[in-house]
Amino acid sequence: MSEEAGHPFVAAVKPLVDAMGGELVPAAEAKGDDVVLSWEGADVVAVRLPHLSDSLDHILADLERRHGMPLAELDRKTKQQVVRILETRGAFSVRHGVETVAAALGVSRFTVYNYLNRENAAKG
Repeated sequence: MSEEAGHPFVAAVKPLVDAMGGELVPAAEAKGDDVVLSWEGADVVAVRLPHLSDSLDHILADLERRHGMPLAELDRKTKQQVVRILETRGAFSVRHGVETVAAALGVSRFTVYNYLNRENAAKG
């Protein structure tokens, strides 16, 4: 990605791609599932999206960075907020999502379900 890396469009989309856990690759090296991005009619770069299971790990790592500590060390209220964020981002639609989140938060699956149920009851 030599010349593409300096393109202003690449600089603009890089934070979004990083947040998704994607990878920027030269447009000429795009594979079938990659998303080719164009600028003024010319292909500039492709985005290689992560596998769904890798996305959850990436989201959890991002939340740890935001909080500045392992998620298991957060207080109960903050863990509940994290579960709400993860639900919004679709974390529990991934196979073993609840188990993965529970392990990251240092709680049981039952506790994660309680956090989800409490949030859903508050909405209803």
